Amino acid sequence: MWVITVYSTDESIKMFEYESELEAKESLQSMKGRSILSHVVYFNDHLVETVAN
Repeated sequence: MWVITVYSTDESIKMFEYESELEAKESLQSMKGRSILSHVVYFNDHLVETVAN
């Protein structure tokens, strides 16, 4: 899961959840204010990452 936390100029905080990194990064470009993109990994998630030789 990917989460964007946006700190708006009016002192409000909003959080948005995304399933994919690409979707989150596309949304991040259009958001105003300071923002943080986080990758949330749970200990019981099954992650498969390719390793280059």
